[in-house]
Amino acid sequence: MRIAIGGIVHETNTYAVESFGMTGLDSFDVRRGNEIHGYAGTRTFVGGMLAAGDANGDELVPVLHASAQPSGTVEASAYQQMRDELVEGISAALPVDAVVLDTHGAGIVDGIDDLEADLGAAIRLVIGADVPLITTLDLHGSITNEMNEVFDLMLGVYDYPHVDMFERGVEAIDAVPKLLLGDWKPTTHVERLPLLLPTATTDIAPAGDIRQMCLDFQEEPGVLRCAFFHGFPFTDIPQAGASVVVTTHDDPALARSVAQQIASQVWGRREEFRLESLSPEIAISQAVRVASDQGGPVVVNDTADNPGGGSPGDATHVLRALIEAAPERTCFGFVYDPAVAKQATKAGPGATISVSLGGKHDELHGAPLKLDVYVKTLSDGRFVYTSPMLAGLVARYGPMARLQVGGRGGLDILVGSERSQVFDEEVFALHGIDVRDYDLVVLKSSQHFRAGFSELATEIIAADSPGLTTLRVENFEHPRVDGPRWPTDAAADWSVT
Repeated sequence: MRIAIGGIVHETNTYAVESFGMTGLDSFDVRRGNEIHGYAGTRTFVGGMLAAGDANGDELVPVLHASAQPSGTVEASAYQQMRDELVEGISAALPVDAVVLDTHGAGIVDGIDDLEADLGAAIRLVIGADVPLITTLDLHGSITNEMNEVFDLMLGVYDYPHVDMFERGVEAIDAVPKLLLGDWKPTTHVERLPLLLPTATTDIAPAGDIRQMCLDFQEEPGVLRCAFFHGFPFTDIPQAGASVVVTTHDDPALARSVAQQIASQVWGRREEFRLESLSPEIAISQAVRVASDQGGPVVVNDTADNPGGGSPGDATHVLRALIEAAPERTCFGFVYDPAVAKQATKAGPGATISVSLGGKHDELHGAPLKLDVYVKTLSDGRFVYTSPMLAGLVARYGPMARLQVGGRGGLDILVGSERSQVFDEEVFALHGIDVRDYDLVVLKSSQHFRAGFSELATEIIAADSPGLTTLRVENFEHPRVDGPRWPTDAAADWSVT
């Protein structure tokens, strides 16, 4: 098979525009042609596509793949440039047996509320109606009927953390001959739910139970794919919300029935998705007690400042509470602050410097911390992820520093030059920190860190605070949604139709 691959991946937090502006072209990692083979050997969607292509003996034609950290609305000119280059590249690659894309499902462009549908429609105009067009999707996608109209197959991950991206990439390539030979005649139903869900890991109930229900239905005759998309609550667009997407073999009635059965379970258990919102002070206090009783490391995640959901990564609420509590054997990772990283790099290891750390984007995420810190270690911020979610992918966080508050041997704080959540322990190890030797490990992430830390953590405690990814999704106004949404509107309702 000759298959063109590429994609544009962005999870858009529309509220982030006020904090750090629109997302321009320079925010994207754009890989063209053979540069896309750099994903080979990684547990990513594209890594899975490349592996499957090699295993099947397919001729993969890599065109363009662009991805950026979650952030504000994408500038129209940036998207148009990437879209047009991808479409032109696919056109130049014709004839192809199929086109397989890596997209997110929650991409928003200035003037375009549905990046994925727009991209799919543009490609469909080039390849025609008979060439299969397949896309992989993130669990947090806002799936629309418009997407369903242009894609033959939409393959979302089941897991959060997204440890199954590689498998979905493999599945996308493996589906091509099934579609071409008629073994699969996909009919897909998108059942949208008026729900704005806080981040909910599938490691535990209720999201874990819904995940298993989807997998069980997938074993039923005629059901090809069944996935629950949690949606992305940190965005104000008409289609914001959760959905259940079911694909059957030439049976639209079955697809609708299964989707609504699962949706009924989700709707009926919606109150279970509400998570206890602990202040930084309470979360840290609990963590100290657990570490004293059971030993460490106890992981405290700064969920409201998750760069993986579009937050700036320099919030100081949790770090301030941590410094005030002054627990022993504690490390924090990491604050996005290029200026402080540069200052520490210039001073060098062994220096004591006065810094203004974090809080540089807005007032919502806290004021800068005025600190005297000891520069313990410096690095270039490059390492290889080992988490099951991203294993094999190279991280590039730019100049980084390990700073210690309270003098040499005090509270360890990592500072980086690129925004990112923490996925695994490697960023700590890069700076000489073995997290197993610490009582408390405090990090910025909502759920993806679990893939790398669940097995080594004594307990995981979420610290919530004001921020662009707070658990309190009802704090965000959604004037553009196409109807009431739970939990912000008591009028929100759903029933089987």
